[in-house]
Amino acid sequence: MKKNQIILFVIVLATTGVLYAIVLANQKEEIKEIKDAETKKYISVCVVENQKRSLKINSYGQIVPFSELDIAFEISGRLKEGDLFIKPGTKFAKNDLLYRVDSEEIFYNLNARKEQLSRLLITILPDISMDFTEDYDKWSAFLNDIKPSELLPNLPEVSSEKEALFISSKGIYGEYWSIKGMEERISKYIYLAPFNGAVSTVYTEPGAIINPGVRIAKVFNLEKMEVRLPIPVDFIDKFQKKGHVAFYDANGVEIAEGKLIRTSSEINKNTQSIDAYYSIHALNEVSLLSGQYVTASIDNLISESVAVVPASAVKEDEVYLLRNNVLEKQSVKIISQKQDSIFVEGLKNNDTLVVEYIQPSKTVKKYIGIPQQK
Repeated sequence: MKKNQIILFVIVLATTGVLYAIVLANQKEEIKEIKDAETKKYISVCVVENQKRSLKINSYGQIVPFSELDIAFEISGRLKEGDLFIKPGTKFAKNDLLYRVDSEEIFYNLNARKEQLSRLLITILPDISMDFTEDYDKWSAFLNDIKPSELLPNLPEVSSEKEALFISSKGIYGEYWSIKGMEERISKYIYLAPFNGAVSTVYTEPGAIINPGVRIAKVFNLEKMEVRLPIPVDFIDKFQKKGHVAFYDANGVEIAEGKLIRTSSEINKNTQSIDAYYSIHALNEVSLLSGQYVTASIDNLISESVAVVPASAVKEDEVYLLRNNVLEKQSVKIISQKQDSIFVEGLKNNDTLVVEYIQPSKTVKKYIGIPQQK
């Protein structure tokens, strides 16, 4: 009996100890939770004040030719050199003979027809001198301007119907237009430079037999260049309103100025930007090169509601605002940055901005804002 009482006492004691341990654990957990609930975080804040500001925006772009084209012929034959030795980098002036296709036979026939026209004019000049005295000088000058190596000059204007009938009866008109037709065909055998430019690529060397449409070389315009600038979609309206921009080289030296020409009609999916094309005009005889990278600066842009906030408050286009002792994430649009300050849009006046970026904890229930010292 005594032995049974001892065993019962031990069981009661053990049970009491377990229950006490459970109660104590629950009490500790409750105390910890309460303590966490009362934890306070002291953070640096400032009050947002929006203002109307003049802004400056930069973009980076590349100089590209305004016009670039491939040289090709409409006819077939053996390719020959023109007046220049064409290689990549060769510069040329407008109307320089760049290439020609072997057409000696056609040239010979053309010169023979010009000689025939000259003989016709020589035979009728005495009659013009007698019957159309006032018109003699213009026909004599026309005869002297006919040269084998040059295009046929324009026909003189007739002063009367009688003069026109006389010239026509002597076969002058028919011979003239036949020669002009031959000159038009001859023009397909030569390639004159359409602008002041340079050669970027040579595809076919002189001496090769070419067919119609075969690429000979690629040339680009040196007189007209433009800059392709990727502009964020949110800022494209600001660039369009301003129109003019200044361009700087890698050393920050202003080298050119430009004006908006056009914008692309689609958005780059990867960068969410639009390509804007600006004309570019060099300053102080600076040499601008195709492919050169430049910085475009556009200033005096007016924004009606811009806040200047410490750089430490902005992380990846987001800030934290303190509202009713709770942190709220807010997206902003960064306009520009100057030293330790960032110009942003998207905040309201009197918003309490967290200057020191804090990743909030789930256990933190209360934040106390400390105004930033100025």
